[in-house]
Amino acid sequence: MEIKDIKRIAELMKANDLTEFALVNDNFELAIKRGSDEPQVVYAAPAAAAPVAAPAAAPAAGAPAAAPAEAADENAGLIEIPSPIVGTFYRKPAPDADNFAEVGMEVSEDTVVCIVEAMKVMNEIKADVKGVIKKILVDEASPVQYGQPLFLVEPK
Repeated sequence: MEIKDIKRIAELMKANDLTEFALVNDNFELAIKRGSDEPQVVYAAPAAAAPVAAPAAAPAAGAPAAAPAEAADENAGLIEIPSPIVGTFYRKPAPDADNFAEVGMEVSEDTVVCIVEAMKVMNEIKADVKGVIKKILVDEASPVQYGQPLFLVEPK
């Protein structure tokens, strides 16, 4: 199953107000549960015990809250490129390679902008939008959650 298929399932769940979805195949198992605004995706390797999904990280206590009005004005009109899976974010294919994407770079729908590693599998993430990258929101080798914004793109 490809990432775009999983995205489509999540969109259909949201559109139809479904809270759970499960699919079992000879090669994989996919279970998605929605209990909040974001669905949680749990992947299981074939013939292995089902992994327990890690809870979403809570914001650090005492962390200053960002001014939402200022952030909204600053990011108005920009499109988010979200993480389609839970994993670890990488901006380049190898430690000694160049980054896939930089601020100011033009991207198209098929441009690979990063990799998210999940269960030792490197998943290339495509922009799915045509425009110019304005912000990179995640640091190298940081954990990311499903639906977490990775980049902000000004559409063209």
